[in-house]
Amino acid sequence: MKTIGLIGGMSWESSLEYYRLINEGVKERLGGLHSAQCLLFSFDFAEIEALQMAGDWETAGRKLAQAASALERGGADVLVLCTNTMHKLAASIESATRLPFLHIADATAAAIRADGLTTIGLLGTKFTMEHDFYRGRLEERFGLNVLTPEAADRQIIHDIIYNELCLGSIRDESRRAYLTIMDKLAARGAQAVILGCTEIALLVQPAHTAIPLYDTTALHARAAVEWALE
Repeated sequence: MKTIGLIGGMSWESSLEYYRLINEGVKERLGGLHSAQCLLFSFDFAEIEALQMAGDWETAGRKLAQAASALERGGADVLVLCTNTMHKLAASIESATRLPFLHIADATAAAIRADGLTTIGLLGTKFTMEHDFYRGRLEERFGLNVLTPEAADRQIIHDIIYNELCLGSIRDESRRAYLTIMDKLAARGAQAVILGCTEIALLVQPAHTAIPLYDTTALHARAAVEWALE
């Protein structure tokens, strides 16, 4: 089994899900008392969030690069960044080490393409929905038509992530708001919706909607397990 290097803490609520899903995946594959061999570098998210809001991506990139280097020195064989938004800085991580990097958008797009879908809705932070690093990768590398909510709805999605989900707060009224926005995406032609923030699956699950969902946390964790056990 190879060692998975996890860059987490953004937020720790979703990093907890990564740890659970990866260990459950290894146990399912190998049985018995098996669990994942992994290392975790967990950030103080308050520091990262401040850099995001200030637009200081250069400093944030240096911090992620340092974390990646620390995991490489610790014996990791592969790197997994446990957040969608900070994949904006994937190049900073990839240039800092010689380790393979499992991109969350690639794991998600592979599942979507395998299901034969072409038009997909994307929810996430405003960075993920509005900047090109995520949407552009889905469109250019995988040929997907990506729809995002209107500006006011993007703000609602973003605010609930930072003000509630990253603090562990799960509210029914926020779920209803998300479901309404997802229905709007479906009305525009989305065949399914990407839960493009690793905390969203804590709020919205398949039982809540008839719209097919792609949980990036689960898909990314599964890709890590498959890589570790190849």
